Amino acid sequence: MDARENLQKILESPDFAPNIVINRLLPAEEGCYVPFPDGLDKRIVDVLKNRGIDRLYTHQAEVWQKTQEGKNVVVVTPTASGKTLCYNLPCLQALLADESARCLYLFPTKALSQDQQSELNELSLTGEGLNLKVATYDGDTPESLRVSARDTGRIIISNPDMLHAGILPNHPKWIKFFSRLKYIVIDEAHAYRGVLGSHVANVIRRLRRVAAFYGAQPQFILCSATIANPKELAQALIAQDIELVDKNGAPRGEKRIILYNPPLVDPVQGIRRSVVTESRRWMIALVRAGIKTIMFAHSRVRTEVAASYVNEDLANIYTDNSRIRVETYRGGLLPNERREIEKGLRDGSIQGVVSTNALELGIDIGGLDASVVAGFPGSFNSFWQQSGRAGRRGGTSVSVFVATASPIDQFIMNDPQWFFRKSVEEGRIDPDNPYILADHVKCACFELPFNDKDMETGDGSFGLKARDALEFVEEAGVVRHTGGRWHWADRSYPAEGISLRSATADNVVIIDVTAGRNSVIGEMDRPSAKELIFDNAVYIHRGRQFLVEKLDIENRKCLVREAEVNYFTDGLVKTDIKVLTEDEKFTYKTDDGVTAAGVLSDVLVRSQVTKFKKLKFRTHENIGYGDIDLGEEEMQTRSLALLFAPESAGGKVLAKMDEQETGEALSGAGTLIRNIAPIFLLCDPRDLGIAERVRDTHFGVPALYIYDKYPGGTGLAESLSRRAEALFSTIRGALLACPCKTGCPSCVGPGVNKAAAGELLKALV
Repeated sequence: MDARENLQKILESPDFAPNIVINRLLPAEEGCYVPFPDGLDKRIVDVLKNRGIDRLYTHQAEVWQKTQEGKNVVVVTPTASGKTLCYNLPCLQALLADESARCLYLFPTKALSQDQQSELNELSLTGEGLNLKVATYDGDTPESLRVSARDTGRIIISNPDMLHAGILPNHPKWIKFFSRLKYIVIDEAHAYRGVLGSHVANVIRRLRRVAAFYGAQPQFILCSATIANPKELAQALIAQDIELVDKNGAPRGEKRIILYNPPLVDPVQGIRRSVVTESRRWMIALVRAGIKTIMFAHSRVRTEVAASYVNEDLANIYTDNSRIRVETYRGGLLPNERREIEKGLRDGSIQGVVSTNALELGIDIGGLDASVVAGFPGSFNSFWQQSGRAGRRGGTSVSVFVATASPIDQFIMNDPQWFFRKSVEEGRIDPDNPYILADHVKCACFELPFNDKDMETGDGSFGLKARDALEFVEEAGVVRHTGGRWHWADRSYPAEGISLRSATADNVVIIDVTAGRNSVIGEMDRPSAKELIFDNAVYIHRGRQFLVEKLDIENRKCLVREAEVNYFTDGLVKTDIKVLTEDEKFTYKTDDGVTAAGVLSDVLVRSQVTKFKKLKFRTHENIGYGDIDLGEEEMQTRSLALLFAPESAGGKVLAKMDEQETGEALSGAGTLIRNIAPIFLLCDPRDLGIAERVRDTHFGVPALYIYDKYPGGTGLAESLSRRAEALFSTIRGALLACPCKTGCPSCVGPGVNKAAAGELLKALV
């Protein structure tokens, strides 16, 4: 049987069919084509024709036209629609027309960088007449190759992290490159949202500033998956006007979307079969049917656990596991491990992969036919990206969304048509976030002095806000103002201590000490290390289990030893919150009057991992606890406090409850908010923190704090403050749609008073 018949057999199987909520076929679409443009260099045309490309999609031609007019462009089309050629054509044209020209390609991950270098090498082979040197310059590039890449590379492929910490601080070594820079390509621009996007926008400010210093004014070409505000996000990233191209001309193969809700094992408590167990069953069925599959799990632990289950089920020494090889792919793997897995997916030696969102972006990992998404990934944008990993070669593909018991997942399962109606989210960044801006102003001052005249007129890439940031960091003694210029005045190297992707730049190295090996097997940022690799934790690496012997936070290392245990571990975090300022107040109303008040404020959040639980493999039952003795983490951030004063509708409801009921009502509402707010904000539930206070010591009334889990905040609390009424309505709808009687993981949480939470939410709507 072919893949389509095998898939149909799986869908009709009694193992899966009863719990398929919806099975929708998205039909194939024809492509729209145009001839090669007249001005395109004949050598490029010949190379493309040799690769079987004899015309362009309409969106590729439109990008070409706008770049030739000197405009910045952002192109937004679906996965596998030929966006690579959108930027390669103008860049290759510029390089062939001017032998001194240079281009910079920025990708969010090293995997994408390697993938694009392979693509470019195929286009620029010496024998085909282009003879253009393409070089990757990232953290994996050996020192011996860096000088050659810097001096002779016509196209440099890198990522924002290396640009931030390795290239811009050393710009005098890059004079030849920066002075001749024609194009800057930013691929997967939708990935740069929230904290990361705010950092990257400041890195681009620094890049434009250095390029201008050497006399270059490069054009920008950005590529993005579908989001609601691509032009707005692109303009915020590059701080320049930009043209939008969003009419897709590429064909699309048919795709089947399956929404699957695991069966209930305890209808009274609303407990469903584990998403890891059910996703594993789907993956096993697909790979055994000869359908190459990628499964997306949304944490390192879940990824390793799911892959372990799959490989255990496939284990058979007589058939060599049916010649099916399944690997994990996640952050923290060593470079050679990542390359091995990527190569195996392309050449077919690996038939399945369980990944975090590390493979969500547009890397070509071969002809995958199916994707299994284990739980809602935090945004619709991410879901369609993960779904698009299958079917890149055309033909029929399938994407299976396996729901968890979380409120957002069950909300989707209760209204599957809404899932298909819902538009993708907006991407938001705040480049002027004071914490982030101050960090990058320090880096920019280290690279080149600031000029008072530029800041007074708003000229220069940082605009008028640079002065405030410089005056702030001047108090720390790291910059000085003299002769109308701001100079770096410290021995330190500021970029070294600033991470673009987390609140801290200091990673913990994980060392395997089994049998005296002393070999590095991974790394992790410090806050995550405290929650995941504390003493006696179970660390899983590519299916192998390790017990943590010692987490040495001070020296940034963790010693682990290989072991065989029947459980994995999960840290429990205790949080305390203190209000520092009250900045803006809101009143939420219905026709019947005020329901609640809201206060935007700066808060200090203290968190500490105090205990961990042991969860048994397969059943996930709790088999014990352990203590953790690690220091607390402090973070100043932004918060929206929902206040329920006695005169408000919400306050009147809570006043009728005792202290325990009030706590459960607030806790239930907070659980729903954390899980459903990502519908309104392009963020992951883990980007939001929730803290409930039955009698808040600062405001003196019951309060529910919703805060950004990043120093300084990233605008999530502000955005939510203006959408709170719509959020209240949505979470009450989710609560009413849940069939449980007393509270379950799909609504307010197991053991929480559902009725009390329902009364509070009824008062808010």
